[in-house]
Amino acid sequence: MPHLFAGLMALGFAAIILFAAHRVLIHLEHATIISTAPENFPLKNQGLVFQRAAAHSPNVLPIYGSSELLRPAAADRGNIFFRTAPTGFQLSPVGVGGANPLIMLQKVGALGSALRGKKLAFSLSPAWFCTAKPGSRGYTGNFSPMAATEMVFGNGLDFGLKRDIAARMLQFPETLEQRPLLEFALRRLASGQLLDRVLFCALWPAGKIQTALFELEDHWAAVHHIQRQTKPHPRLQEQPVDWPDFIAKANKARPADAGDIQQSSPFDRKITSGSRDVGFLSGVKESPAWIDLDLLLRCLATVHARPLVLSMPLGGDFYDHAGISRSARDEFYTKLRALVEQYHFPVLEFQEHDEDPAFLIKHQSHLTAKGWAYYDRALDDFYHDRLPRR
Repeated sequence: MPHLFAGLMALGFAAIILFAAHRVLIHLEHATIISTAPENFPLKNQGLVFQRAAAHSPNVLPIYGSSELLRPAAADRGNIFFRTAPTGFQLSPVGVGGANPLIMLQKVGALGSALRGKKLAFSLSPAWFCTAKPGSRGYTGNFSPMAATEMVFGNGLDFGLKRDIAARMLQFPETLEQRPLLEFALRRLASGQLLDRVLFCALWPAGKIQTALFELEDHWAAVHHIQRQTKPHPRLQEQPVDWPDFIAKANKARPADAGDIQQSSPFDRKITSGSRDVGFLSGVKESPAWIDLDLLLRCLATVHARPLVLSMPLGGDFYDHAGISRSARDEFYTKLRALVEQYHFPVLEFQEHDEDPAFLIKHQSHLTAKGWAYYDRALDDFYHDRLPRR
């Protein structure tokens, strides 16, 4: 009995120490959010610590996207423009090249209840939705075992939604080759059979242990980043922004990156307008990105988040030259609005800039300084409960 009592006391003290250390780490992460929020770095994308800290900060607006969040390094780019919180909030970017809606929804599902009532934004690349057979490199390169595991074994999503997500994730087996526990759980979820559901429930404790280990590793990596790589926190200063004047100047000024805006095309000559519409519309109709976006919107509705969906426009000049008509491109915008509005979320697709050569860098899904000016105004309107303006 004395040995048993001593053992129980030791376990109790160890639990108290671990709990206290956990709270100290969380406090440090939240206390330094002013410095980490505007930055975009690998640990933020692959882990969840900094995303969760941003979700809990009332003065931070997370934005999930792809490579457009990194380029160009213009003063109007969202995380730079809002770095000092000129209108009362900072923008926290999450995403690198190739990140798509299937990657984003895993992060949303992993954060779960942390996003309840939270405003956040999503930047979409139109190219995802215009290809029937997109490559898997972007998904594979951005896959986060931590986010996937926390989503699968977390309590934020219902079983039916997890089943549909699992079915999509299993279409990328290369991300699961070294993760037998996660793969087994996804197969049980995707099956939908009663026996497989029982097996998944039996596997749940092992999944929670794996989740706890991931979280511990993430917290310690965050401490290392904060101590050694965090930049000095910016001096926050509110200042009025005259958005009509700001946008008017963006429309008139010659962009600093004007040399990069020239439209390029793999075609030596202009193709007859509309001659390639059938292939384009087939890609829009069959792209699996629509399934992933629908799953992302379902996730956001389930966790009761408050999202704004932004989409860059198609590079109309490039598509005109390639023989894809404006009427065909309008099908993309119409389909996007219809899907998002089913969930009663606000959406801006910037359709009016479809043929604006100064809005995108070349024909790529990268915003120019002018494009970011319009994004900035939309984000500010959204944060301050103003209806986004088209």
